[in-house]
Amino acid sequence: MLNCNENKFGFALFLLLSLCNTSICADTETIEEVTVWGRAFDLIGDADSASQGLVGYADFSTRPLLRVGELVEVVPGMIATQHSGPGKANQYFLRGMNLDHGSDFSGRVDGMQIDMRSHAHASGYLDINIIIPEIVETVAFRKGPYYAEMGDFSAAGGVKFKTYDSLDSGFIEFSASNQEDYRFVGANSVELANGNLLYAGEIQLRDGPWDLEQDLAKINALLKYTGQIGRFRTQLIGMAYDSEWNATNQVPQRAVVNGSIDRFGFIDPDLGGDSSRYSLIAHLGLDDLTLSAYVSYYEMNLINNPTYFLNDPLNGDEFEQEDQRWIYGLTADYDIESLFMGFTTNHHLGMEMRYDDIQEVNLFNTLARTRIASVREDSVEEFSLSLFAESKVELTEKLRATVGLRWDYYDFDVKALLAENSGSDNDSLIQPKVGLAYQFDDELEFYANYGIGFHSNDVRGSVISIDPASGAAVDPVDTLVKAEGAEIGFRSEWIEGLILTLAGFWMELDSELLFVGDAGTSEPNDATQRYGLEFSAFWIVNDWLTLDATYTKTEAEFKGLPNGQNKIPDAHGQTASAGATILIDDGWTASLRLRHFGDAPLLEDGSVKKDDSTLFNLGLSRNFGKFSLGLDVLNLLDSKDDDVAFLFESQLAGEINPVEDIHFHPFEERTFRFTAKYEF
Repeated sequence: MLNCNENKFGFALFLLLSLCNTSICADTETIEEVTVWGRAFDLIGDADSASQGLVGYADFSTRPLLRVGELVEVVPGMIATQHSGPGKANQYFLRGMNLDHGSDFSGRVDGMQIDMRSHAHASGYLDINIIIPEIVETVAFRKGPYYAEMGDFSAAGGVKFKTYDSLDSGFIEFSASNQEDYRFVGANSVELANGNLLYAGEIQLRDGPWDLEQDLAKINALLKYTGQIGRFRTQLIGMAYDSEWNATNQVPQRAVVNGSIDRFGFIDPDLGGDSSRYSLIAHLGLDDLTLSAYVSYYEMNLINNPTYFLNDPLNGDEFEQEDQRWIYGLTADYDIESLFMGFTTNHHLGMEMRYDDIQEVNLFNTLARTRIASVREDSVEEFSLSLFAESKVELTEKLRATVGLRWDYYDFDVKALLAENSGSDNDSLIQPKVGLAYQFDDELEFYANYGIGFHSNDVRGSVISIDPASGAAVDPVDTLVKAEGAEIGFRSEWIEGLILTLAGFWMELDSELLFVGDAGTSEPNDATQRYGLEFSAFWIVNDWLTLDATYTKTEAEFKGLPNGQNKIPDAHGQTASAGATILIDDGWTASLRLRHFGDAPLLEDGSVKKDDSTLFNLGLSRNFGKFSLGLDVLNLLDSKDDDVAFLFESQLAGEINPVEDIHFHPFEERTFRFTAKYEF
């Protein structure tokens, strides 16, 4: 399953080398580069809330990133960690929510939703390894369930990644680190048929600091045509991603304490996976109407073992999750302006259809990566239809209102290995949204928002009647889980170059997905509520210094449980980040970033906690015209903190009884990564 295919990597290398066309050696005039910060865009008068924003490429091009998943950390208050191998979706946290792999956080790239419904590992699975960071032009983010155009998995928020339509210059880039991490990426664009064709590719090979070498082998490729065909604005996009890896998952604390393994050690040497996604995306625009469609083919095999020998003392608890599907999506967006009762009103009308033809969504017991028993072998057909409308009304010169309504309908059919767990059903949900914005002047605006959103559960859980592992009777779960939230805040630009936002928020979820160690995945839990405060600042101090900072404080608890027994495991109460970027005229760039992750309860009574963690990253680069050199120092202070920690029972080989223990995944040790880039 995990052997590298040399032919496909050879093809990818050829693709990247082809980026170096004859223009690489041409003598072209040097053009002065101007840095444009996306976060410096003036959103007063346009934004619907204090917690939405736009991040441009300059905002994150200088950030030292350990993994592509950290792109979401440009969203204020967002944390992306990892408890497994590099090819798996990250673990996301926002506003005191453990979002697992994307249960309440939506992601789109060039209009295509990335999240996976009814996924073999976790519903909402958001794997952004399919993105090449260097060709992302902007990241638009929104937090809270206040926006009619945002649907499934977006209760806490969501991001939209937009790639470049064309590049000012092509480039090739190579990086290498002391952790045997090698990456080759390149991109270019050319004029073609009344438009532009952008092409890009990426190859990455990585072992990392782990005692079990990761053997990551990843390729990405993208083709994007943007142009005018007749009267129509047209985009055609092709994306291809393939990855294979070994994994060191979270390990039991007791094994490190007793010296059986070190912090970068492993228990089961068989863990890892492979994943691929191939997508076609098309956009067609005429006047105020845009039609979009996409189709994706996706595969994943993931081998995991969080509990070792807890359930099967003879063969162990290793298992494989398999997912194979086709995804079809169609959207339509229409914008129109009208007068409503004398008020100027802008209407946004939309429709979304999505169909997941999940041919394999399976769970097998394995031994040394060999399947020894089937737990679930299912297929799922899941269809959704969404209609939404949003109107923005200019009530006065200073006051505007946004009113939205969204309706989602889901219809599905499950064919399970165990006939009793097969079935068909449907569900729907109406979601009102409302917002007010009052612009005091050009430098200050206040906001108030309210809305209902949702996430969808794995629909197999909606028709289940028997636990396939134990044979016990179980109750089905709701297909669509409602979230309700509100927010007040402001955005200020009192000081030139300094943008401040402050938001107080509240959210309730009818059910929350929480990690369950003995299942190796997340399961629905009780209703929850949260309230908190979020602050962010972005300051262009002068031509050479830019500062940013964010801080979030959240109180999170289960509803209906007594005080002292109602804490939500893995709900981090505080997060903070800060950064400084220095641009010097002679070509030097320096970036220093801090990320602080507050402690979190691991039990409902708060008696056991995950410690807080702090991480510093440093980036330095020097531009020599078309050629540049860079050095990133990741985990600058060589912190021994942990990325994640869970508390659950496991049983190691030789142990007579299960042991409840903290299982953690550490920060990677200090890493030096060197980069060379050539533009042509």
